[in-house]
Amino acid sequence: MKLYYAPGACSLSPHIVAREAGIPIELVKVDLKAKKTESGEDFAKVNPKGYVPAIRLDDGTVLTEGPAIVQYLADQKAASGLAPAAGSKERYKLAEWLAFLNSEVHKTWSALWNPKAERAPLEEKLFQRLEYVNAELKNRPYLMGERFSVADAYLFTLLNWGQWTKVDLARWPSLQQFVERVKARPKVQEALKAEGLLN
Repeated sequence: MKLYYAPGACSLSPHIVAREAGIPIELVKVDLKAKKTESGEDFAKVNPKGYVPAIRLDDGTVLTEGPAIVQYLADQKAASGLAPAAGSKERYKLAEWLAFLNSEVHKTWSALWNPKAERAPLEEKLFQRLEYVNAELKNRPYLMGERFSVADAYLFTLLNWGQWTKVDLARWPSLQQFVERVKARPKVQEALKAEGLLN
């Protein structure tokens, strides 16, 4: 199984999930500007959408979109507990978190990578969303409760962008604590190290 990634991009989320689940993956680094892999492969032939993550399964099937990939990975190792059982109410709560993170947090935050973006309206929207998540994490360690899930891998990845996009998490203590808690997990440390993201 190959995971196409760019260091620190949203592909960090399935990278963390694969390690947490104990699924061996081959990392394939992608230059998103050149749309080439390190070996020179045309990334557009892997994912015509042009962005990471993408995962090539052993049968050659390619999956794209982070929320789909992390659920696929979790379902390959259901005993890992990274996603509730399919069809359960809890699974739909997980889907709700993944949809919210994808459409409301990720898409808004990703616009801040553009140095020409008008920051004020983007920050206003993003900060409202982060305020909501901060409130949700005040009384529990993870989004789904006591247990780390694929949604937490995604949230951690997004919050990690603060260091590069000048979003200071200090105003949200629960989010800061969440980042430290997730960052301390051994498999998260492995993923960060593999992507060259540890100082």
